[in-house]
Amino acid sequence: MVREMSAKVYILANGKALEALSAERRDNLAVEIRDHVKMFHYWFFTLDPDEKVIASNIGKALYLADGSAKRAYDNLREQGYFTGLVSANVSQSITVDSVVLDMRQEPFGFTCHASQQLVRSSSTVYRKLVTRGQLRNVSRSDNNPHGFLIQRWETVLNQDISKP
Repeated sequence: MVREMSAKVYILANGKALEALSAERRDNLAVEIRDHVKMFHYWFFTLDPDEKVIASNIGKALYLADGSAKRAYDNLREQGYFTGLVSANVSQSITVDSVVLDMRQEPFGFTCHASQQLVRSSSTVYRKLVTRGQLRNVSRSDNNPHGFLIQRWETVLNQDISKP
């Protein structure tokens, strides 16, 4: 009974007592990994035509991944991709459709399937995006709350699926 009660935590929020149950990290590992992958892709691919927004979002994404993501960012920057977003007033957003995990061994493998939308003043372009990589455990921090680091990240497919 003591063991059962020690697994319960009560949180007082807005005058209401809410019960929270403690759990081992492994109980929610797949959920945390999928959210980590989704957040990385959100920050890396959600961009507006503003240099400060781009720098802020990419900075948040790079805390969640290793040098493979930094190399992808550097390549895009050298190709003038981000300058083109700003000069053409393009807003880019992403919706992660699914994250497929391989949880058999660490580092954990993943494949991310997503849809991108690029909005220009004259048109909207939709793209299918597929990336893959691995995740390893690292320390949790304010910049990396899940405590994973994406490594060996690569884009497998980034293809237009419709143009107006």
